[in-house]
Amino acid sequence: MATVLAIETSCDETAAAVVKKRHILSNIVASQIAIHRPYGGVVPEVASRQHVESINDVIAAALSQARVDWDQIDGIAVTSAPGLVGALLVGLTAAKTLAMLHHKPLIGVHHLEGHIHASYLQNPDLSPPFLCLLVSGGHTSLIKVEDCGQYQTLGQTRDDAAGEAFDKVARLLDLGYPGGPAIDLIAKNGNPQAFPLPEGKISLPEGGYHPYDSSFSGLKTAVLRLVETHRRQANAVPVADVAASFQLTVARALTRRTINCALNYGLSTIAVGGGVAANSILREQLLASAQQHHLQVLFPPINLCTDNAAMIACAGAEHLDRGHTSPLTLGALSRMPISQVMDLYQV
Repeated sequence: MATVLAIETSCDETAAAVVKKRHILSNIVASQIAIHRPYGGVVPEVASRQHVESINDVIAAALSQARVDWDQIDGIAVTSAPGLVGALLVGLTAAKTLAMLHHKPLIGVHHLEGHIHASYLQNPDLSPPFLCLLVSGGHTSLIKVEDCGQYQTLGQTRDDAAGEAFDKVARLLDLGYPGGPAIDLIAKNGNPQAFPLPEGKISLPEGGYHPYDSSFSGLKTAVLRLVETHRRQANAVPVADVAASFQLTVARALTRRTINCALNYGLSTIAVGGGVAANSILREQLLASAQQHHLQVLFPPINLCTDNAAMIACAGAEHLDRGHTSPLTLGALSRMPISQVMDLYQV
């Protein structure tokens, strides 16, 4: 398998990594959490400027940590879709420059495909077909992985992504940003059965509900009403109990849909990716339910759940080994379904 240098700048992490044969040689991430925390979320313009300031040092650190020179690099991978356009352009510009300067092929990578490939880094022998539950700040999807570049979306959120819901509820509870880790931490001291909250269902025109699609806007609103009721009555908000109840509701909703999807499609392995994959209750619920149905669940380590370049390098290497490369005219795409991932390549 090829040795690939990758760059990831789709949102608020400036990252670079070198991967060879599904083995991480280096993985450098410059986080912007502290920069965006005062705003309660990512500010696109601020993120783009910070990428410009950080990217050269991050790339240099990745090459240094990997102890490789340019003769040992077979290709340059870069996240090109989806994401914040300004942020993506910073990474794309750096990757194109390096590709031209060192005469290396360019490999554009779909960000969601990167999250799928995080599981390959932890489990090098993993092979399709399998089901991927991808849960992050911008995405909540159930994806059937058929092969490299071949994906079928079986379920997705119709409104807020799971990670977005965590951030918004954390803001309601004055827990700060990012919301996922903050809720997970304080919920350990709460009663998850304290408040029954709605999971959210998607109605079908012919009746019934979509078995795999998710909705979290109603759950977020229910938490808002709960908090407002306590404050209106001049009662202290039981933050730990609300956080625990919310977290369990999300975990149960995701677990139910994921397990049913795997069973109905005859997929015995479930790989989980994205920042919410680090949530302790989701891991607990999904592992317990999978064991009951004799299914295998694979979670990447915590540092590979959130955005990183190692997963982008792994995906890029898989494509490069198949002869998939991207033109230097490749652009940044803020939206692109994973089913169209092969549009990134000239094959």
